[in-house]
Amino acid sequence: MKKTLLLAETFLVLAAFGCGAPDLDTSEGAPETLQTTEAALTAPNCTQLAVSSLLASGNDGNLPGNTLDDLLTTRWSNFGKGSWLDYDLGTSKSLSGVTIAWHQGNQRSSNFTVSTSPDGYTYTTAYTGRSSGTTTAAETYAFTARTARRVRITVNGNSLNDWASIAEARPCGAPVATSGVVWRGDFETGDRTQWTSTQMVSSDRLAVVTSPLREGRYALKATVRQGDDPINASGNRNELVKMTREPVGSEYYYRFSTMFSSDFPSVRTWQLFTQWHHEGSSGSPPLEFYVYGEEMRLNIGGDPGVIVWKAPLVRGRWQDFILHVKWSPDATVGFVELYHQGQLVLPKRHIATMFPGMLNYLKVGLYRSDTVSQSGVVYHDGWVMARNLSDVL
Repeated sequence: MKKTLLLAETFLVLAAFGCGAPDLDTSEGAPETLQTTEAALTAPNCTQLAVSSLLASGNDGNLPGNTLDDLLTTRWSNFGKGSWLDYDLGTSKSLSGVTIAWHQGNQRSSNFTVSTSPDGYTYTTAYTGRSSGTTTAAETYAFTARTARRVRITVNGNSLNDWASIAEARPCGAPVATSGVVWRGDFETGDRTQWTSTQMVSSDRLAVVTSPLREGRYALKATVRQGDDPINASGNRNELVKMTREPVGSEYYYRFSTMFSSDFPSVRTWQLFTQWHHEGSSGSPPLEFYVYGEEMRLNIGGDPGVIVWKAPLVRGRWQDFILHVKWSPDATVGFVELYHQGQLVLPKRHIATMFPGMLNYLKVGLYRSDTVSQSGVVYHDGWVMARNLSDVL
């Protein structure tokens, strides 16, 4: 299959430079004169997916790109059974069909198959059939939804001859399930507006940056220097605040990624990078992620609380977390569950996750003991709060 793809790319390059006159079959003739109407270009029962690139087994001068120009007056054509078009979606997506407007589709029916591939090398047949032969408008051919990156339409002649001719074609996406995502704080707005407020001495301490990134285009760089005290409280900090205020008995999943700079301080004292703080104004929060010496830790219950998870501190590499919490001051109801680097590292553990009579809110950045003299830098990216595990995976 690799050789086939390379050969197809060669065909497209040659066609783009117009090398020689195409050997046309007179039965194809000139393009039909069609009135391009909005109705004609409508794809029934199809959520159209964007195509990033396109390959073909060949062409007669009517190029493959014509099938993506929203015009029924242009087409891709190639002579011979087994001629194909191959659409690359750029990334793996959920597919449930294709929609095709056949050239001269009201005069002949075309035999074809649709196959899908995750990588452009291994293909699986998804649909085999014939066009109706009664219309030049788009017809949608549905199949069982599957995840794939490439969609190939292979034409095995038509009811009159062995030409393959398609005016328009689009991959169709499967219906999107209702998302359980409650909030995103992934900085993809290019600023801090996804968050409720800031606690910082200056904007450079909570900077939205384009590198390093865990995903998307932006991340947060949090910097703390000794003496940074924007709210006149204990310790030094620069933090973002999100007033999540999860109700008692609620249950959520949180996904986030954190990276510690290569020179992040190694000190035997607390350096918080994520915390759910209680509405009370003093004391340690009911749930906190922090660094102590050369360890990352998750502590539940304030001070002293319970260290429910710890792992070696890793600098210069993104640390991926998924935290599953049921919020309750009742230790028989509340629980935490933690995934780190894609692995379940803390199976569900029942524990009180709130203080009685107080809701929590989220704080992200860096908050640490004021005894630390060295500057500290930590990066955050990809924050998602959702109701289901599938929504954060």
